[in-house]
Amino acid sequence: MHFLSDNAAGASSKIMAAVVEACAGTSHPYGADQETRQAVDLLRQTFECDLSAYLVTTGTAANALALGAATTACGAILCHERAHVMSEECGAPEMFTGGAKLLGLPGERGKVSVAALAERLTRLKAGPGQSSRPRVLSLAQANEFGAVYTVQELQALTSRAHAEGMTVHMDGARFANAAAALNKAPAELTWKAGVDVLSFGVSKNGGIACEAVIFFDSALALEFQRQRKRAGHSLAKGRFLGAQMVAYLQDRHWLESATRANQQAARLAAGLSRAPGVRLPWARDVNLVFAIIPRRLNQKWRDLGAEYYEWPHQGLGLALAPDEVFVRLATSFATTPDEVDGFVAVAMTNAAGNGRRNTDWRADRASAERSLKNGAIQ
Repeated sequence: MHFLSDNAAGASSKIMAAVVEACAGTSHPYGADQETRQAVDLLRQTFECDLSAYLVTTGTAANALALGAATTACGAILCHERAHVMSEECGAPEMFTGGAKLLGLPGERGKVSVAALAERLTRLKAGPGQSSRPRVLSLAQANEFGAVYTVQELQALTSRAHAEGMTVHMDGARFANAAAALNKAPAELTWKAGVDVLSFGVSKNGGIACEAVIFFDSALALEFQRQRKRAGHSLAKGRFLGAQMVAYLQDRHWLESATRANQQAARLAAGLSRAPGVRLPWARDVNLVFAIIPRRLNQKWRDLGAEYYEWPHQGLGLALAPDEVFVRLATSFATTPDEVDGFVAVAMTNAAGNGRRNTDWRADRASAERSLKNGAIQ
């Protein structure tokens, strides 16, 4: 019962096989290899445009370097106040931009609204001219709370940003999950909607250590090869990144993997929605499920070895009782229906007054069989 993070899963068999195959023979170093060239060609096909793409090993590097290419040190990066680039990158965006200011915007469930963006821009322009100039709008697709932006929402935000001369960056660590959930072509969710640079994630969806920085506005990439080298992300044996990306994109493997993760999250959410004392604060979009659960159930899951994060709920407008806990549950391409059903079965037997301790979830699952049958999890 492992729902800690989609990063916790291993590599997909297709990606592993591609890496093993890339071990044979010799190849040009530092990204001048055949695998990397093929990867860039496949990215162009996938996004249906001519683009500039550079492979790196971590999402932090992808985000920080992309932002560094999009702004000056005196610029400001506008993002949601709970965005990953704001709170979970250990200052990397500030370092790789040379000190650009990150400004957080409010918004329900981690999404930036046009109204919040416009209000902040108006306030910045009305100042005495001593504040950082807004240079970048950074949006996460999907975001930290598993929410996705529709094409229409993206177009409204990017239009407002572009009207102010800003560049639009997208943190796409879970871009595959968002694309699968929205059933939209990658082009529609990026450059056609006004996105200028994308951090395209692989690691959370079956990769080992592989991300891409994709510039739809190639003018932003003029110095990026040197920026990447200076940051220590020009991998000597770059073919291993290229091989991962090729396997990821070929035959829609990236979308199939994301769809499996999303489907198991849907199964998990459907089951928990019927569990006694469990509340889901919002609808599930991708492979992240958030739930408010009784502390007794939290302890029961922990005793059985279940892994997941207790999530900070402050500022989200959620009302929790003293005996409740807010949690995040993440599924991955490797999550199985049996794993989900066993986890849900424990919750189904957590009715008030049921204080028995059980160290085998299979026994709980058997006792919950009738409940599961009456509301079969799809």
